[in-house]
Amino acid sequence: MTRHDPSAAGDSDADAENVRLMQLTRAGDMVAFERLVERHQALVAGTVGRMLGDNSDVEDLAQQVFVRVWKSASRYQPRAKFTTWLLKITRNLVFNELRRRKRHSAIPLQSDPESEEMQLKDELAAAPDDTLLEHELQRAIESANAELPASQRMAVVLRRYQELSYEEIADVLEQTVPAVKSLLFRARTQLRERLKGYLEG
Repeated sequence: MTRHDPSAAGDSDADAENVRLMQLTRAGDMVAFERLVERHQALVAGTVGRMLGDNSDVEDLAQQVFVRVWKSASRYQPRAKFTTWLLKITRNLVFNELRRRKRHSAIPLQSDPESEEMQLKDELAAAPDDTLLEHELQRAIESANAELPASQRMAVVLRRYQELSYEEIADVLEQTVPAVKSLLFRARTQLRERLKGYLEG
């Protein structure tokens, strides 16, 4: 499957509809705003989820993104693609949340070793070897992703999971295309190193 071409007719039509809905939203049309949310909920929630991991904060932060869209509607100007503007808002809120977590990470969460051991035993008993290994690899990938610097992680998420072009990622991150390619190269090198044991196995 080829990555979508931002200049393709279908993409242009979609963006024209986004701009139309945003202009109606600017005039206070709640139905148009709800339509925008429906169209882009998966993009926002998927990006937030990949950036923050699977937890309860994802839904809250995705909602905050759309609250920001509603509040910013009066200042919206269609200078770039709507989705680029939307992902910039998502990026800002996600990066703020990651900084907040980093400040609070000095206090370790208390975990119950016995509870974790029981959970692992249950997984071992219930899951076939292949399923368990797949689950373990997925957790390793998520853990390795979580250790990437925020900009590298966002570049990986937008490229691999949202299938954005280098140019679109550069717009979202407000960087040059060569800088984006450098971010992705460093991220892939780091991920390959962290997952070396799995890849060699």
